[in-house]
Amino acid sequence: MHAFDVLGDPVRRRILELLADGEQPSGAVTAVIQEEFGISQPGVSQHLRVLRENGFARVRAEGTRRLYAVDSAPLREVDRWLERFRGMWEQHLDALATELARGKRERRRQDS
Repeated sequence: MHAFDVLGDPVRRRILELLADGEQPSGAVTAVIQEEFGISQPGVSQHLRVLRENGFARVRAEGTRRLYAVDSAPLREVDRWLERFRGMWEQHLDALATELARGKRERRRQDS
């Protein structure tokens, strides 16, 4: 499965967001995903499996618990692919920052 196919699913993106905060037990991930998306525990497990099988997450056993964490290698690959496009939006963001700063200076001048 291609990285963007994996990341194209909102449930899997949300799971990665949860795991970005640090290692999480599968039960905690499942509880959040069930609450936010209304899917079953087996459905969440399937999304975790897709992330694991495609290298986006790793799992380790701790007793009866399964702890999941982000594996950043595939995300670095996505970041490298996006690099060629980054210049397109960075120029626009720089221009926006300049205009915001100019507007703040104008407001300060008018308030003085």
